[in-house]
Order: sequence, then C-alpha cells, then structure tokens
Amino acid sequence: MATKKAQLDMNYLDMQTYVGITKHNGGFEATQELLSLCHIEDAQEVLEVGCGIGVGVAYIAKKYSCRVVGVDILEKMIEWSRRRAREERVEDKVEFRVANVLELPFEADRFDVVLCESVLGFVEDKPRAIRECVRVAKPGGYVGLNETFWTKEPSPEIVTRVHALIGTDIPTAATWQALWEESGLRDRVVRLRQIDPRTEVKDRIQWVGWRWAVRALGRLLRLYVTNPAARQSLKEQFGAPAGASFKQMGYGLFVGRK
Repeated sequence: MATKKAQLDMNYLDMQTYVGITKHNGGFEATQELLSLCHIEDAQEVLEVGCGIGVGVAYIAKKYSCRVVGVDILEKMIEWSRRRAREERVEDKVEFRVANVLELPFEADRFDVVLCESVLGFVEDKPRAIRECVRVAKPGGYVGLNETFWTKEPSPEIVTRVHALIGTDIPTAATWQALWEESGLRDRVVRLRQIDPRTEVKDRIQWVGWRWAVRALGRLLRLYVTNPAARQSLKEQFGAPAGASFKQMGYGLFVGRK
C-alpha cells in the first residue's frame, strides 16, 4: 500500500498513469495535422515515443495499416497501451516497449516516421532526445513533435508550480525553434498555435474516445473520494494557479525530414 508521503508526491504524470489517460495540446486535430505533415500515408513503420495509453499507436495502425511501435518510460502506460490495442483489434500491427527517449533501443535509420506528442516537454535534456529521434528515423523519413511553450513570460509562482508538476521547465517558442534548427533535419516546418482552454477538454475526450474517458473519470473520482492525500494533490494540480498557467501556453508542431 502506498504511503501517505508517496500519495502526496503524486505528480501530473503519476495521476495520468493511475487513471489511464493522456493528453496533448490541440487534441485529435493537432495529431491529424502532424501526421499529414509527416506524410504518414507513405509510411510502412512508425515509432511513437511516449505513447501513453496507446491512442495514437492504435489510431495510426488502424487508419493507415502500417506497422507501429510505441514506447513509454512507464510500464503502467505500456499496460494501458496493450489494452487499447486489444480493444481496437490492432494487436497484430503494433508493438510496445518500455524505453527512454534519451536512449531508444533501436538501430539507426529504421523508422519512416518518428512522432512525439507532449513528451519532450517533460525531458530535461531536450537536444539529446531530439538527436535520438533523428537517429532512428530513416534517411528521407520524418520526425514530428507536438510540444508546449509559453506564449508570454510566466510569473515566478507559475514557473515554480509547473516545475513541481512536471519536473522541468516549459521552453519558450523561440527555444523550441532554436532546438529544431539545430536538429540537422531538412525541410523543417514549424506551426505555432494558441491553446484554447474552452476546447481542450472536448479535444481530449475526442482523442481518447468517450468510453475510455468515462472509465478514466470514474477512476479519478474514486481516487478523489477515497484518498485525501491524492485529493489535495489534485487541487494543487488543477486549481486556480494551474488554470492561470494554462492560459499562458501554446503548442507547436515541429516537423523535419532526415
């Protein structure tokens, strides 16, 4: 049984892992745009780094009939992903592994497309993570990111709160663009978007699906009702300061060809 201290230390990713939910800004629409920019229709093998509960992996395998490999640093997320693949009946087209983006367990020049959505924002060494994604992409293949940035300089209080939630700092759009210019990729595309708080919940539900979202909400409510420590953690994560920080964020689609 988890100790009270461990429960209090439950951060943003811990909470998502427990309830079986993941998100990225822009939802389904952003993913579709990213896949289009990466010419997913021509891919035979795709890698999704930070696959979470496996929504993207299952969607790509089902819609484009290509082989998809999903990796995540958390074993529980891989368990959710396998469950998703079974529900979507694409087990024969997908593979899942526990892996770290800083040291991907694949040979160089393997994948036609490498995708990361709301992953590198949680990684301290972003240049190394990008290099790994580029390394495992085929020559002529695509690397595509969807990552969060600050649209304006946040207050010190918000910076501290966000760092406590995700374990690192959110870059500015200029920082992401500089990292992308240093990636060595060609035909680079950068599209910056403002987050619309009014549509983010709807977009997230559309992405994961209503049935899955309802089950995850049920697990979250049980946690909230039965666990006072987790309840306090949820209030800290999604209270007023968190809402204020959300309004100062945007997301960018970064695509390049190796």
